[in-house]
Amino acid sequence: MTKAEMIEKIAKDAGISKAAAAKAYDSFLDGIKSGLKKRGSKVTVFGFGTFKKVYRKTRQGRNPQTGEQIKIKGRNAVTFKASKNLA
Repeated sequence: MTKAEMIEKIAKDAGISKAAAAKAYDSFLDGIKSGLKKRGSKVTVFGFGTFKKVYRKTRQGRNPQTGEQIKIKGRNAVTFKASKNLA
């Protein structure tokens, strides 16, 4: 489902204009993004799932073409775990 299709569905289900649905959709995503600013933070949407920010440590990897060892830098990542209702 694309963003446009999601906005259309929200507008139809809620009985609001597409512009208002687009604002609601963008506000929802901004809320999730702002909730994941700190390391180790999480955002739970009841009945849907939990978004969690984790830090992936620096580690050794391998270039599959040459077999050469490379260093993979640590970075932040977001994980998602579906709720029992969704799964």
